[in-house]
Amino acid sequence: MSDETLVKFGSPTLAGLKTGNIFTCEYTDLHELSGQLRDLNRKLVPRGLRLIPLRWSKKRVLLYLYRPDRLERDLAGEEARDLLSQEGYSDRNSESCLLELIRRLRGRKAFPHEIGLFLSYPPEDVRGFIRYGGSRSKLTGCWQVYGDEETARKTFDRFDKCTRIYCRRWSEGVPLTRLAVAGA
Repeated sequence: MSDETLVKFGSPTLAGLKTGNIFTCEYTDLHELSGQLRDLNRKLVPRGLRLIPLRWSKKRVLLYLYRPDRLERDLAGEEARDLLSQEGYSDRNSESCLLELIRRLRGRKAFPHEIGLFLSYPPEDVRGFIRYGGSRSKLTGCWQVYGDEETARKTFDRFDKCTRIYCRRWSEGVPLTRLAVAGA
């Protein structure tokens, strides 16, 4: 897995606009991928980011690039806490919630819909997706919107613009360590 893959699929998180991004990556050698993840985390952790595997298959891994401090803040919100509680999360600590999410991802074929809370999706939109099973949304972009359509549209545009800028800067030779905004 390359720095370029991280830039392509995680720019809003690298820039500090978003708590986390998930994406899949193909691999051929598990030992080699583990080494690549360690090397990437050596660059990312000092900048306030982490990259962890959420779920493995024979040739693909689902990765989560995230900012632990922001995740703690996001999951501490009253609406997020209530939703996690309704979905069976017993602990309010973000690390415990992340471990529970990983357990659920590895134990099921379908995504646990509360994953949106780990990706900066508004809790009202996560709740709407769970309630309506992905139908009846007002808008679809990075996620399905059930609440504030205008704010979501602006957010989608910001994420798209960020990704375009970061991919361009990467292609111009700006290293990952400069693209990963510290403590954002």
